[in-house]
Amino acid sequence: MDQRLFYIRSSRVALIVLICLVLSTSPISAAAQSESSAEQAGGYLFNDSHFHLTNYIQEGADIRDFLKIMGNKTGRVALFGIPLQQQWSYHVDADRGPTHYLNSDAPLYYYSFTDAWIAMAYKSLSKEEQARFDPMITGFNPTDMYAADHIRRVLQTFPGVFSGIGEFTIHKEFVSAKVAGGVASLLDPALDRLLDFAGEVGLVALIHNDIDAPFAKEGAAPAYLDQFKALLKRHPKTTIIWAHLGMGRIIRPVKEHAAAIEEILKDPAFSHVYVDISWDEVAKYFVATPASQKISADLINRYPDRFLFGTDEVAPANQEKYQKVYYQYGPLWNLLDKQTSERVRNGNYERLFDEARLKVRAWEKAKLILR
Repeated sequence: MDQRLFYIRSSRVALIVLICLVLSTSPISAAAQSESSAEQAGGYLFNDSHFHLTNYIQEGADIRDFLKIMGNKTGRVALFGIPLQQQWSYHVDADRGPTHYLNSDAPLYYYSFTDAWIAMAYKSLSKEEQARFDPMITGFNPTDMYAADHIRRVLQTFPGVFSGIGEFTIHKEFVSAKVAGGVASLLDPALDRLLDFAGEVGLVALIHNDIDAPFAKEGAAPAYLDQFKALLKRHPKTTIIWAHLGMGRIIRPVKEHAAAIEEILKDPAFSHVYVDISWDEVAKYFVATPASQKISADLINRYPDRFLFGTDEVAPANQEKYQKVYYQYGPLWNLLDKQTSERVRNGNYERLFDEARLKVRAWEKAKLILR
């Protein structure tokens, strides 16, 4: 199979594809079939492995309003804020306060209070409502050797709340170079220290790491793939979810991308590694052409236990916006066999996060003084 069909070769082709997607009704139709099947089975459309309650200026919906947005369509959600705050520098933006990292040339900085904000939002819910969320610790600097200590202190302060860490970023287009205080690295011992600690506790680790550098030469070896694989191998006791399969807004699938992912999934040394297919900017590559849809579906059908669906929505205002990515993946759902589709949309999430809940609560009971 020619894996080169997995990626879009030029901006002109990408534009044509996106226009076709807008005009086509097939994603909605295919996703509607999944919705109908889920309703007939009395279940949810999906569990969400990747959701930001707050945005880059730490604003977002009240968690009770978000529960209404979830409604009877979304079962459980991995809940986190965003660890980075976009600075409003008057010298740069004057009275125009930026709300996103693409709105300003001012830097981003780590905002640790996000963890307390998420914990308090979660604790404000009833036990039944809390059961639908798996909060994640994300307000740490992965270049800081004390990052693991931050995670420990959050667990001590809010026992019984968190199930994982992340989403946190190492290499990310447009973001990494904007972060004040130095660029994160896959070679940093601070990253190893915090992943070791996550493995000890049983916390799921959700990592954003681009597979390649922006505007890389076509056909060249991916800039960060080997380093990332080495990192994964160093932490076999830590459950790691690789966000977006290493792709992004402009980080397109590399040559033989599906084959590169399969090398990880079939290797027993990476049995602790999973991938999420979150973000609308990534979905566009999956559903771009019938060929890309087939390659994606074939890969997922071969490894049905290793993929999770997430929205990567940031503080959505309504259910339509929140479910947008789910419907964008409509052609993919239509090509997956029934059991694989259910695992990707629901089952794999439940398995990983149920296990994390048990491990983290046991660690807290053994290591922390609980009242």
